[in-house]
Amino acid sequence: MLIRLAREDDLPVICDIYNDAVANTTAIWNETIVDVANRSAWFKARREAGYPVLTAVSDAGNIVGYASFGDWRAFDGYRHTVEHSVYVHRDSRGGGIGRKLMVALIAEAERLDKHVMVAGIESENAASIRLHQQLGFTETGRMREVGTKFGRWLDLTFMQLVLTTGSPA
Repeated sequence: MLIRLAREDDLPVICDIYNDAVANTTAIWNETIVDVANRSAWFKARREAGYPVLTAVSDAGNIVGYASFGDWRAFDGYRHTVEHSVYVHRDSRGGGIGRKLMVALIAEAERLDKHVMVAGIESENAASIRLHQQLGFTETGRMREVGTKFGRWLDLTFMQLVLTTGSPA
């Protein structure tokens, strides 16, 4: 498998992976299916901010997942902190793709001199929480019933990974 920067021609598959997560999981707390134009605007905004969008490409040449990060909050004081997202195609989950994307994403955040990477994970997603723990993330808090999807309240677990030490630049 190859982890590489996403390209414009990857966006239809990225859109499909995103929409599957919207329709069938609590990984994304949106309920609206998007089109490729939406993902194109998202992709352009990530690139303009200098943030990566990575894809996992199988040996057969198929995109089987993607990952990115963006600003955690919009205020200047948070400029050294990013929040990430990783999505794996439904037919490829459980095979280590998410881990490979995460490792590459962490390296990108370090390359960009980010200090902290934040994860917001639906609290019942034990596999994602376990993966983050294995990668060195620590749980920093749990917020009860802050979201809703599929007719039920959802809890949000926050985790963080400190990437660098020292004083901010």
